[in-house]
Amino acid sequence: MNASFHEIAGAISRANRVVILSHVRPDCDALGSQLALALSLQHLGKEVSAWNEDGLPDSYRFLRKSDLIVRPPVEPQDFEIAIALDTASQQRLGSTRGAIRRAEKWINIDHHASNPGYGDLVHIDTGAPATGQIIYEFLRAENLPLTDEGADALYAAISTDTGSFRYPNTTARTFEIASELIAGGVNAGAISKKLYESYPKRRVQLLGQILPQASFDAGDKVASMALTNETKKRLSIHADDIDGLIDYVRCVDTVIVALFFEELPEGRIRVSMRSKDDRVDVNKICCEFGGGGHPRAAGARIRGNLEEVRSKVLKRVFHEIAESL
Repeated sequence: MNASFHEIAGAISRANRVVILSHVRPDCDALGSQLALALSLQHLGKEVSAWNEDGLPDSYRFLRKSDLIVRPPVEPQDFEIAIALDTASQQRLGSTRGAIRRAEKWINIDHHASNPGYGDLVHIDTGAPATGQIIYEFLRAENLPLTDEGADALYAAISTDTGSFRYPNTTARTFEIASELIAGGVNAGAISKKLYESYPKRRVQLLGQILPQASFDAGDKVASMALTNETKKRLSIHADDIDGLIDYVRCVDTVIVALFFEELPEGRIRVSMRSKDDRVDVNKICCEFGGGGHPRAAGARIRGNLEEVRSKVLKRVFHEIAESL
C-alpha cells in the first residue's frame, strides 16, 4: 500500500538529519527532484545531504544551487531519514547506500513500474510521467516550501522525462503543473535552451560516429545503435553526453522499438530500450535481463561483450514483436 503524502511529511517533520539519494547515471528527473526536495527541507531548517554516486553531471550545473548534490563521503554517516527518489531498486543507489551507516526510516518515492516497493514508507505513482511531478504534488499538498531554484529544477525534471512534453506519459495535469511553475516565475525558454540547445561539440561528433552504423531490423520495426569504450575514450565522452541519443533512431516512422547499447568498463553492457507501441512492453523485457523501468522506456545492465549481449537482446525483442503485433 502506498504511504500517503501526509504520512511521509509527518515522518520528515519529526527528523532533523535527512539524506536524499538518486540513482547512478542520474538523469534530470532524478537530480531535479532531489534538488527541489533538498532545498525545501533546508528551508524548513533540516540538516540535509543530497548524494549521488556519480555526482552532478556538467550538463545540469546550470540549475541554481545544484552544487548541493555531491558524491557520498568516504566515512559513513547516520541519519534519521533516508529518501530514495526516482530509483527503481536499492541496488541502483550505488555507493550512496554504503555511505549511510544507519537510517531510522527509509522513504521511497518513484514512478517506475518495476519498483518492488523497498523502504518503510513507499509512494510509487506509475501514472506520473516524472518523479518531479510527484515531488511537486507532495510539496503543494503538504504546504511545504518550493523555492525559486526548486521550481526551476522541477520544471527541468518534468520537461526531460516527458520529452519536452511530447511523450504519451504527458497528462493534462502535467501541463497544469508546468503552467503553475511558469506563472510562479520559472523561465521555460531559458531552461529549455540549457537542456536542448547547449550540447558540447563532442556530442555531435559522437552522433556522427554512431548514427551511420545504426541497424534496422525486423522490417525496420527495430532500430539499434552501439557505443564502444574505444569511441568514448577517443572523443572524451561524458556519461551525460549520451542521454537522448536513442531518440535519433526512435523517431524513424517505421520503428516500434529502439535500443542503445553502451559498452561499460566493468565488462557489462548498458542497454536502453524505448517502445512506441503499448503492445510491446520494454519494461517486461528488461526485467528478464535484471533491469526495469517503464512499459515504454526501460533499461538493464547485462554482463558480457557487446556483440553477444546485442545479439541476445535483439533476439528477445524480435520475439516480442512477433508475438505482440
